[in-house]
Amino acid sequence: QRRSLAPSQLAKRKAGDEEEEEEEDWHPPAARKRQKAGGEAESGECYRSPFRKPLAALTNRPHCLDSAQHEAFIRSILSKPFKVPIPNYKGPLGLRALGIKRAGLRSPLHDPFEEGALVLYEPPVLSAHDQLKIDKDKAPVHVVVDPVLSRVLRPHQREGVKFLWDCVTSRRIPGSHGCIMADEMGLGKTLQCITLMWTLLRQSPDCRPEIEKAVVVSPSSLVRNWYNEVEKWLGGRIQPLAIDGGSKEEIDRKLVGFMNQRGLRVPSPILIISYETFRLHAEVLQKGSVGLVICDEGHRLKNSENQTYQALNSLNTPRRVLISGTPIQNDLLEYFSLVHFVNSGILGTAQEFKRHFEMPILKGRDADASEAERHKGEERLKELISIVNRCLIRRTSDILSKYLPVKIEQVVCCRLTPLQAELYKNFLKQAKPVEELKEGKISVSSLSSITSLKKLCNHPALIHDKCVEEEEGFMGALDLFPAGYSTKSVEPQLSGKMLVLDYILAVTKSTSSDKVVLVSNYTQTLDLFEKLCRSRRYLYVRLDGTMSIKKRAKIVERFNNPSSPEFIFMLSSKAGGCGLNLIGANRLVMFDPDWNPANDEQAMARVWRDGQKKMCYIYRLLSTGTIEEKIFQRQTHKKALSSCVVDEEQDVERHFSLGELRELFTLNETTTSDTHDKIKCRRCVNGHQVRPPPEGSDCTSDVSQWHHCADKRGLQDSVLKAAWDAAVTFAFHHHSHEEQRGIP
Repeated sequence: QRRSLAPSQLAKRKAGDEEEEEEEDWHPPAARKRQKAGGEAESGECYRSPFRKPLAALTNRPHCLDSAQHEAFIRSILSKPFKVPIPNYKGPLGLRALGIKRAGLRSPLHDPFEEGALVLYEPPVLSAHDQLKIDKDKAPVHVVVDPVLSRVLRPHQREGVKFLWDCVTSRRIPGSHGCIMADEMGLGKTLQCITLMWTLLRQSPDCRPEIEKAVVVSPSSLVRNWYNEVEKWLGGRIQPLAIDGGSKEEIDRKLVGFMNQRGLRVPSPILIISYETFRLHAEVLQKGSVGLVICDEGHRLKNSENQTYQALNSLNTPRRVLISGTPIQNDLLEYFSLVHFVNSGILGTAQEFKRHFEMPILKGRDADASEAERHKGEERLKELISIVNRCLIRRTSDILSKYLPVKIEQVVCCRLTPLQAELYKNFLKQAKPVEELKEGKISVSSLSSITSLKKLCNHPALIHDKCVEEEEGFMGALDLFPAGYSTKSVEPQLSGKMLVLDYILAVTKSTSSDKVVLVSNYTQTLDLFEKLCRSRRYLYVRLDGTMSIKKRAKIVERFNNPSSPEFIFMLSSKAGGCGLNLIGANRLVMFDPDWNPANDEQAMARVWRDGQKKMCYIYRLLSTGTIEEKIFQRQTHKKALSSCVVDEEQDVERHFSLGELRELFTLNETTTSDTHDKIKCRRCVNGHQVRPPPEGSDCTSDVSQWHHCADKRGLQDSVLKAAWDAAVTFAFHHHSHEEQRGIP
């Protein structure tokens, strides 16, 4: 027989021969005959290992003949306790089997004694006697915020989460489950509300979830932002349902599926939907109940008569949170609408509120009020504030100065160009809006005149078509334009504000890596911005009302990426002025003012937000001596319960006297700043700042705190200094005390 000559095989055979010599009594058995496939037998030797011992013969009888012993043996096998197959696991299971109810007191979801734990509810301390009597299955437990969130919450945010939880669980106002989160922009209202939702969805003092589902209603441009924020902070622990588009049938199907969810572990417990979509599909959402509703940018609900308010108010949910960084201050009825939405009945009915609060307060604030009426009005105002403050929390952006870079806000008054000044005076002579006001009535043409003058202050190109058609106020105005003028190309030198903007953008682009946000109330002005950017070859993106919701979120995310090449973000204040996070830029230009100061504040807060790493510059451009300065003065005028909003004719009549309206239609060409003249600033001599403001001076008032007067030597922004060198402007600055940190 042929054998292998490999060294390994030779060693094995050698070892085998030695063992055979030691065991001489062992002999290989006779070889068995094997049958070939053809039926022939072949003889051969069989080499069997000496280590294979013969098998012992077994009997077929069982070891345990006694059935009782057999049953006991099987039970001992099956009764072995379950062990977690994880090395060194030390858990609460012990020696108990799966499926057996845990004995003893209930425990909270998270450790309340851990360092940094945010405890929202602490059960009352019981005496030893009470602990013996208490039902262990009904004992309340601590409510502790998930450490994943509590570790990132800042002190003011921890306070805000505690306030929200106390309100929605009816611990601040018995029988009421709503509140208003009125923190200023950038303080993390979204994170606080996400923390509240996550806590309510997972725990309560009864050791079970407080709610099953929650609905977030926001402007359409913020739906995707809310979805991203939930994903960011909860890291996939929850799957929200965001509806930002689709057919009516598709949206209805998603909403029906959301409302039909039941149980302790709902697959998609958070619905994020826009106000418009909610209003159109309110019938589907009203068929079931929801544990919590959060209304972002809740100042939309200031009017209890509109369809959105009524649709949300009919939603079957007791817990309501309203978010607004700019609380409404037009009149007391708007306060009533907001408070009534979150806590119905806390201020009584509308008639009771008007009789008990509104009329005495307004009478007490009247200039001809008697001493008794003033005293009564102050008492009722204090009573109203004490009630509202039980369900309203408000912190200012001064808190952010600890966490964010310095913000410098600068109001730049720009002189009109000769063309703008001639068009402005020509319009006032022809349209005669002041003469119409002498009749004691505000006409539609008066409101149209306001819009025409505001557009003229932006750029003459915006009223060029009216000059061509020779509308009222613009007859013969076409002759004032330069020969061969065309609106196809932008000419910055024809507008004082556009000229300054052109300088600011050029200096910023050439001297830094900063990005700029341009904000305007008119899409026509955004068109001019586009023409300017194309002529200067600036890369830009634009967000206005024509852009779809999905695309808005994508361009915002791309612009905020530091590696993105876009230099300018054009923003319509009506479409995207609320809630957007544009921390990719650190310079913002507010090109024209809005009647409502809340709109300007919202728009200007887009860059100075959580996550911003650079010093921020806010430029508010105003045309000197024009209607724009009157609008700005109205914004900053100190009034407790009113600000200027021109939406409808009755709004204008309610907020402006005829004398004030007549002042709108004037042009002051002899001043460097009409606003600066009116506040009578004591810090300046001949337009130059000479000393810090004396204690108790006008510059410490709410009106003049906006105005830190300076000439070119006082400007602290190199970009604006360069613009000053190129254009004749007058600037005054506003810094809060915290914002001046680090400024030389």
